[in-house]
Formats: sequence, structure tokens, C-alpha cells
Amino acid sequence: MTLTSRRRTRTYAVALAAGALALSACSSGGGGSDPKGSKEPKMESQDISLGTAADSTGPAKDLAGAKKGGTVSVLQRDAFEHLDPGQIYVSDELIMQTLYNRTLTNYQVDDKTGKVKLVGDLATDTGKSSDGGRTWTYTLKDGLKFEDGSPITSKDVRQAVERLYAPFETNGPTYLQQWLSGEGQKYRKALPDGPYKGKHLPTSVLDTPDDKTIVFHFDQPRAEVPFAVAMPNITAVPPAKDTKEKYDKAPVSSGPYKIRNFKPGKGIQFVKNDQWDPKTDSIRHQYVNTFNVSFGHQWVDSTRRLQADKGADRNGMTFTNAVDPSQISSVLKDKATMARSMTKTQPYVDVVSINLDRVKDKKVREAIAWAFPSGQYLQQFGGPKAGEVGGGLVGPTLKGYDPSFDPFEKKKYPGGNAKKAKELLKEAGKEGYELVYAYGNGETHQDASVVVQQALERAGFKVQKKEIDQTTYYTQIGKLDNKYDLYRSSWGADWPSASTVVPPVYGGKNVYDDSANYSHLKVPSVDKEIDRVAKVSDLNQATTDWIKLSEKLFTDEVPAVPTFYNRLFTLWGSGLGGVKYNSVYGAVDPTAVFVK
Repeated sequence: MTLTSRRRTRTYAVALAAGALALSACSSGGGGSDPKGSKEPKMESQDISLGTAADSTGPAKDLAGAKKGGTVSVLQRDAFEHLDPGQIYVSDELIMQTLYNRTLTNYQVDDKTGKVKLVGDLATDTGKSSDGGRTWTYTLKDGLKFEDGSPITSKDVRQAVERLYAPFETNGPTYLQQWLSGEGQKYRKALPDGPYKGKHLPTSVLDTPDDKTIVFHFDQPRAEVPFAVAMPNITAVPPAKDTKEKYDKAPVSSGPYKIRNFKPGKGIQFVKNDQWDPKTDSIRHQYVNTFNVSFGHQWVDSTRRLQADKGADRNGMTFTNAVDPSQISSVLKDKATMARSMTKTQPYVDVVSINLDRVKDKKVREAIAWAFPSGQYLQQFGGPKAGEVGGGLVGPTLKGYDPSFDPFEKKKYPGGNAKKAKELLKEAGKEGYELVYAYGNGETHQDASVVVQQALERAGFKVQKKEIDQTTYYTQIGKLDNKYDLYRSSWGADWPSASTVVPPVYGGKNVYDDSANYSHLKVPSVDKEIDRVAKVSDLNQATTDWIKLSEKLFTDEVPAVPTFYNRLFTLWGSGLGGVKYNSVYGAVDPTAVFVK
């Protein structure tokens, strides 16, 4: 399916057996996210520091008790659509690519504390800025090689960046190319065929003066470049082995593992890359011989197998599969299983987008926001283990997040405030307003749709439900001329700044087919403020300004209803050590895993 640049969690494709949780909270009260006595970890912002050149120097510190060898089985629900780093932008693929793909900078996750530091990966450090933040220079480390033994040079990084302009690169993040060459889809005009016809970006935009140096030139200060070049698409691709679209099935490795036996829809193996030099890498280890990833494991299956902890599953894990909602109570009672579990805050915010091309009356949108049963909705996905009811459009992993911001009182009224919604509909003269609510055809979303329909009808709406095939869900809701009024979407901050949420999801320049601006919000005052904040060079001030803008546009325009901030509750086998969490990607990190 054709998708645009978006970072999302895979939960839209859920097809779970929700068991007793289904429709368990249909009354107007109850069903909140964190009831009294809940032991869920507090949702906190990611505190990512910028590392030094010393922090960027390998090898990564060895883990106590770590051993080399063995095979790890990885149970995944969804098949990987993309292996090309330029096309990767969903949670499971984001964490998967850390095994074979290295970027200019990357995230170093402390094996003991879980604290995150941004360091140089291919580069010697996080970058040096000049010209008031308009120019950023990166120097490549010594000893970098591709899996075939050829050296990684600045020309390979240039190839990786310039190929993102080609028309077949449609799914990955667009921060760097937009900052270099124009917002929205305008950047493609700068190099419409990518580098494939011998043309390159001018040196005034992207310069590679020698084999070790990459220089980016921007037309305004860009304080967040070190984070943007940590995205999977700012990597190294050897021009001679760039097979364009076919690269999506067999990319060349620069990391500790390389790809073997990729069978689309079935599975993939990652085996050791003997050309990777640990002295160049302060992030990754190469303990395991092979990672065997198999697809098609619904959460019911992966939970059952990892809890049973038998045979090969003792050395089993998952990158992103959560504990199945129907089995949560069983797992919670099992002390041995809980000892090899984690419950972590993810950077994803689930919302129900309101199509502003169809629902034009703000009072109607406010009525929807008041009526929506966020707490009951969350119950269908696992309750407190799956997340926390959300009050705003940006989540708690972002610095500056205000937990008290909840203008539609979603935490106070988990089943929705039908009385307030009715009053607004009456004021607007829109009693009985008909809404078309679209949702994916997974079992949990079907159950959740009943909860949503009942709550909205209690508030005086008429609701027509439209079920969409989950495999084409985002394609359908991504059409500007879609015939739906409400539809769920999920977006994750690419790094702990609302700059990676507000512009891509609520900026008017991103209103086009397949954009992440599902509400089609296009407000000049919002866009003007986006442009202003983007030029703020002080990161702390920019952080504050982005949060304020997210809150203002939410209350002024009501383009969506926040439902919940995501948590990941997951398991692994007792035969594994070194399992940790990558808070940036919201997934289980495989880079230090070993077989005991």
C-alpha cells in the first residue's frame, strides 16, 4: 500500500481476542485509565542528553554475564513491509533496523538505567554547527565498512540523503530533506530523479568536500539537526549497490548484523556481519549469532508462548508485541513471568481525528470532544497496561508536557460528558447531527466502535459506523476526499520535541493525500506560529513554544480528540539477558541481547 511519511505504531492493525474486556465499560461512568491502586509506572518525559565525542567512541561497554553465541527467536505480529532505511517509519521496523543500519547520530541506551544519550554513530559526534545554526558539519569515523568490506565514505551518506528525493521514496521521515529544499512535497523539485541520472544537490545545500566530511547548509537556524540525522534514512548507501525500489528487499548492512533469508510475509534472519568493527560503535553489541524473526504471531499467540517459556521460546522475545488484553490478569498473577516483563511509556498518542472538511462547526467538534468515551475506549485495548487517558494532543514523553492540561475533562469523565455535549449541539442547532465513524476491522477496534457509538448517541449524535480493511486503513483515511467524519490515528514524536508532532500533524502545509494531517487543519495563524517557532534557536524556549501552540490549536480549533497515551507491556523468555527498552522508538531494544 502507498503511504506517506508518518511515524506510527502498528496498533491500527490489531486483531485481538479481547475476551472479557470487550464491552466491559459501556456505562457512562468508570473505565478510567489509572484506577486507584494501579501500579503502572508514572508517565514521564524522555530526558535525552547530547553526548560527547568520547561518548561516541566504541566499543560499547560489555554487560556483566554476557555470552556470545546462540539464536534468538523474535515473535512479531506484523510482517515488515520495508527494509530500505529510507522507507522505514513504523515502530517495529524502526527498532529492527538498528541491527543492520547505522545513521549519522543515534541513541545510546544505558543498559542499567535506561537513560538515553544522543551520540555519534557513523559520525564522530553529534555535529558541529556554525553560521548561527544554519550550517552543520559531520565527520565520519575511521574504520567504517559495509558488509562487503568496502569503506563507508561521505559519498555514501550523500547517496542516502539524495535518494530520498526520488519518487519511490514515499514512507520515511522528511525532516532533513524539507529543511534543505522546501516544505511539504516541494523538496522533491530540487532533485526529482534523486541521484540516479548523475545530478546532485548543489554544494551550497549538501557538500562532501572529502571522503570523511558531510556539510548541510540550511536557510535558517536548525537547532534539532542532531536528532533529525538519527532517523533511519540518514544513513550510508553505496551508489554502486543502490538498486532503487529493489533496495527495499536487500539493503547493504553497515551494522553488526546483515540480512539473510528475507521471506516477505513470513520472516527474516539477521546474522553476524564480520565487517562490523565494534571499535567504531558505542551503541551496539554482537553477542547473538542469529536473530530469527517470524511474522504472523497475534498477541494471543506470542503472550501464550512467552509466558509458557518452553523449548525455543525460552530464547524468545518480541520487538513490539504487547501482552494480549485477555491474558493480562493471568500474567499479572504469574511472578516468574512478571520477572521477565516490562511496562514502559511509549511516545505514541492515540487520537480520533475529526475531518474538518466535513465537520465545519466548531461547536459540533467540541461536542464530539466532550462526548467521546476515552477511558472506556482505552479499556478495550487493555486498560492501564495499554496506556493512560490523554488530555491533549502531545504526550508525556515530551519535555514541557503539562499533565493538568485536559480542557475537555477526559480524565474526569472517562465515559464522556453527554450532558455538556448535548448543550453544545443545542446551541449550534445541530441536534441529531449525523457522524460517520470509521475504524479498522480488527476485533478490538470492532468492540471499541460499539463503545464509541453508544457514547456519541447518548450525547445526541446519530452515528453511522464504517468498517475499513485494516491492511488499507491508513490509505483510506489518508485521502483528502474521504467520506468519514471521525477516524482513529496514532502518531509518535520522532524525538522528545513537539516540533515532531505539531508541524507534521497539524501544519497547513501538510494537507495533501497520504499526509499525517488527518484532520486537514489549515489555519493561517497556526501556520504562522509554526514558522516562527521553527526559527527559535534556543531548544528550551522552542520546546515551551511548541507545547503552548499544541494546546492553543487544540482548544481553538478542536481538530482531534485525544484518547490515550500508549504503554507497552511485554514479555521475553527466561533464557535471555540484556533485554532493555528503547524509549525513543517505543520498542524492545535488541542491541545488547544475549543468550544466557
